[in-house]
Amino acid sequence: MAARDRRPGRCPALPRGAATGHIGGMTILAADTPHPRDFRGYADSPPDPQWPGGARLALSFVLNYEEGAENSVLNGDSGSERYLHEVPGGESRAERDLSTETQFDYGARAGVWRILRLFAERNLPLTVYAVGRALELNPCIGQAFAAAGHEVASHAWRWIDYRAVPEATERAEIARCVEVIARTTGSPPVGWYTGRISLRTRRLVAEHGGFLYDSDSYADDLPYYVQAAGKPLLILPYTLDNNDMKFAVPPGFTANDGFTQHLTDAFDFLRREGQKTPKMMSVGLHCRLAGRPARAAALERFLDHVVKHQDVWVCRRADIARHWLRVHPAKA
Repeated sequence: MAARDRRPGRCPALPRGAATGHIGGMTILAADTPHPRDFRGYADSPPDPQWPGGARLALSFVLNYEEGAENSVLNGDSGSERYLHEVPGGESRAERDLSTETQFDYGARAGVWRILRLFAERNLPLTVYAVGRALELNPCIGQAFAAAGHEVASHAWRWIDYRAVPEATERAEIARCVEVIARTTGSPPVGWYTGRISLRTRRLVAEHGGFLYDSDSYADDLPYYVQAAGKPLLILPYTLDNNDMKFAVPPGFTANDGFTQHLTDAFDFLRREGQKTPKMMSVGLHCRLAGRPARAAALERFLDHVVKHQDVWVCRRADIARHWLRVHPAKA
């Protein structure tokens, strides 16, 4: 019996605007059918990103600055924060919870500065997802981000779930966040990431305008375009797996070496894949998590691995967006 050919088959190209195609008797839906989800993506023919210098990989480090913008009665919320701190699954208290508050305070007082030092020592750039309320409470850190040459993108006005927030409120808070970032850092944000989005967030972001990219997606290893508010919007996918948040959610990293190994494996695999099909990789960090000494040591080991390789473009997300918009502009 002949051995079965298990090589992946090619996904046939469909004409733009076609509803369906056929392969082996099966009906194949195109990406631009009325179904709201795109399962096709780039299929087996991803575009060549043509990263600067012929890099095999574009690597984007993201530092989430959220401290002070979390759920708190001080912010008018009904209780304290339950998400992404050292006591996962803890209860929310309808009063000030100093145990939770001071964990977040650590990120602003100590963790953020430790992470900035690690990147400065290696001359590596960051994109900061800055929550507007957090910068308002600690404007000196926004100034420090800008002085170091890091990109400050918007991470919404509050670090909350926006699903139940009224549209008018969410729209106003997008504008408020942009204003605070511009006033604090000297430049308005060109990137957006809410995280816990509503179904209207992307449309509201596009309607506000002024953004090069939206990162509220985890759908690909390359940038891609969507239609939002009647025009193309560039999506730079983010990550929840190459992310220190998994120290604070089950199942997640239970040892620091697990974090280092996970990042290293992703980096090495994508870099090897990049000999033929270069991709991008995101790494997500949080001041109160990766900023703790033991986790900072795990991050440091990965950074030292990265800087040994000259064929990787370590860059800000705005740099990726500008490159993609120039090399792969949206088609009408």
